[in-house]
Amino acid sequence: MRIESRAPTRIDLAGGTLDIWPLYLFHPGALTVNCAITRYASCVVETQSGRGGIRLVSRDTKRQETFPSLAALERARSYRLPLLAHLVRFFRPRMGLTLTTDSQAPAGAGIGGSSAMAVAICAALDRLTGAALRLEDWIHISRDAEAIVIRVPTGTQDHYPPAFGGASAIHLEPGGERREEIGCDLDELERRLVLCYTGKPRQHGINNWEVFERHIRGDKRIWRNLARIAAVARRLFGALNRNEWEETGKLIREEWEFRRRNLPTISTPVIDRIIAASRRQGALAGKVCGAGGGGCVALLIDPTARARVEAAVSEAGGELLPHGIDREGVRISVGVKGRFREP
Repeated sequence: MRIESRAPTRIDLAGGTLDIWPLYLFHPGALTVNCAITRYASCVVETQSGRGGIRLVSRDTKRQETFPSLAALERARSYRLPLLAHLVRFFRPRMGLTLTTDSQAPAGAGIGGSSAMAVAICAALDRLTGAALRLEDWIHISRDAEAIVIRVPTGTQDHYPPAFGGASAIHLEPGGERREEIGCDLDELERRLVLCYTGKPRQHGINNWEVFERHIRGDKRIWRNLARIAAVARRLFGALNRNEWEETGKLIREEWEFRRRNLPTISTPVIDRIIAASRRQGALAGKVCGAGGGGCVALLIDPTARARVEAAVSEAGGELLPHGIDREGVRISVGVKGRFREP
């Protein structure tokens, strides 16, 4: 049997970091705003008849490892591909298999590549084992597997775009989060986004962890900044629902200013240079994706300025990443390569 899955990565527009429990409990009404994009993480599971071995392969990182059995994988003390291994441990397939992954997200891009990968793996292993879990279950399994791997708290906003696609507000409430689809014109949002890569950050998620730790310790500056970010995210949700693009740009600029004040390592000279150059050429706003310190910058533009903005990004040291808005979320194909359908 051959099972293929793919899940989109995302651009976060406002409210990131607040999705890490329990930060949102201290800021009532907190939400994150994001959209799924057509740069995918993919997974292929191929069963091995008559053999119980498990082979894990990552094409984009050029790593692999093999275990003679599921029991051997579970006994291992460390892994070369820990995210893949921990998800196999959760689903516990009863047959031999090769699990191969690939990603269109550059290393440390901050666009949720590992979260999209985890959701794609969950989709394939769920279909293989007949677990019949919900999309929300895949989201929480993926979140927890990532936390085990990176050894710091993780949030959930990165996992909703891979699962559902589209543009979303993730409302962060006591007792759990909930997704609300944003009613903006996705074609228009697609025309207004530019994404570029500035280089791999020094350590995945480290800025989020430092902000989290300082907030829990009572740092008043961090607390105020996150409260302002939460308020801006709520206003951005409304502006997007009304297709108010100038207001959306203003709010993204405002969110970025509060976010970069949290830590000096969230922005870099390259990030600052790209955003400033893009603004001079017609970008309405720019912000780093994810935890910052490198990775990707997302820009909201006037569509008539795209050529000028993209030229400015390249001249300032950014690598343009062509993309669109993914409308579908995770897709699965069984037995037929390239034909994805609803999970």
